[in-house]
Amino acid sequence: MSIIVIGIDLAKSVFAVHGVNESGQAELVKPRVSREQLLPPIANLPPCLIGMEACTGAHHWARLFRQHGHSVKLIAPKFAPRTA
Repeated sequence: MSIIVIGIDLAKSVFAVHGVNESGQAELVKPRVSREQLLPPIANLPPCLIGMEACTGAHHWARLFRQHGHSVKLIAPKFAPRTA
């Protein structure tokens, strides 16, 4: 199965990436990804939907991901899930 949806938690220097397949099973779980390591694995995936909280850097990342064929949805901060 291939990854169809990816959620990315953007931060200043370390990001979290979580990708799921058609059945909702996690196939890509990277809890600590540095800024330099984020683009290569995403660019090598087949086009999929990427969701991120709309913040200062989100538009930059969205442009980069769209260049590789992905669809990007930015979520208003008040609707982004919070973790403990």
